[in-house]
Parts: sequence; C-alpha cells; structure tokens
Amino acid sequence: MLIAVTARTALAQDERKEAAAVAAKLVDSTTDSLPAAQPHPTSKLGGRYFVDFRSRTAASYGHAFLWYGRLNERGKIGLIEVAGLHPASDSPVPYILGHLFPVPAETGKSYGDLDEQYLTANYRVYLKEADAKRVFAYIKHKQDTSPLWLAGVYNCTAFLADIAGYMGLRTPATATWMYPEDFINSLRDLNGGRQEISLAANH
Repeated sequence: MLIAVTARTALAQDERKEAAAVAAKLVDSTTDSLPAAQPHPTSKLGGRYFVDFRSRTAASYGHAFLWYGRLNERGKIGLIEVAGLHPASDSPVPYILGHLFPVPAETGKSYGDLDEQYLTANYRVYLKEADAKRVFAYIKHKQDTSPLWLAGVYNCTAFLADIAGYMGLRTPATATWMYPEDFINSLRDLNGGRQEISLAANH
C-alpha cells in the first residue's frame, strides 16, 4: 500500500510539472521556433511596447481580454501579461448568477486566453516606453479596483473599454452590451486601424 501511495504521489507531481511546462510552452509558442544558437535578424518592431485587445470563443458568447508587454528584438511576442475581467471561478454557477447580481471577479488570464486557435479578433497598438509604463500601470490599477463582474453592467468588454479610453482610443458607446468579437472589431474600426498610440502630455 505504501508503494502504491508513493507511486500515485510521484505521478501527481509529474502531472503538475507537465501542466506547468505546457502553460509555459503556450506563451513561448508565440515566439519563433528557430534554435537559439542561430543568429536572428532584427525587426523594425523589435523592442516595441504593445497592447493587444483580443477576443476568443467560449462556452457562451465569448470573452474579451488583452495581452500587453514588449516584443523581442525580432518583433515577436515573448513573455506577456494578460488582463481581463471574468467571474472568479471555473464553475459555470458564478457566471450564471452574474447575470442577476454582482459576483466576485478575477482580472488575470482565464482558460483559453493563450490559445491562438480560440482567437476570434484582435487589435494591437504600439506605444513608446514612457507611454507604455503609464498604460501598464493603469491596467494594473484597473485589475486592483475591479472586484466584481455583472453581465449587463460591468463585464469584460466594459473593462477593456475603460483601458482603451485611457489610452485615448475611441470606444463603442454600447461596449457593455456587445459581443466580445464585435467589440474588438468596432474598436479597431472606430480608430481607423491605427497602430501608434501617443498619450497627451497632460494625460
């Protein structure tokens, strides 16, 4: 019996290690796959700071979130931060209840946010370092001050609309009631697809 318990414990530890490796691989998969030993050409986007507004499929009507960070010297996404407002549980119960009254929320990544196959729309904008630091700080502020999710009042699209508005982007007036994919596409269209964002000096 002791051998069986030990074996099961070891197996569980291996599974946790494999799961962690898979999570890391999901982020790393956004970089190019050339061996590190080979020289890499630089890109005009190398080192640029960015915010990428994104939407993905979900069991219901989808989810809107964003990636933000800095491109590597080859203009590829390396390590990223993920922000998005969603009910604080993997259970469908808080999500259902959140259509009636506020439920506790989380503001980090959720299942599927790192998987490109679930992506339905995205709109990426680039910022200079000084502006990026201010925007990234605001994103963190929104994460720290958004404890509740309520479907028809303050949800994932409303959360992103606040961040986009802080950046000086035009946002849909009905962001809260839009499907995530429609919100991202409308955000891009309202701003003419522009990719360079510069905050005002007195922002």
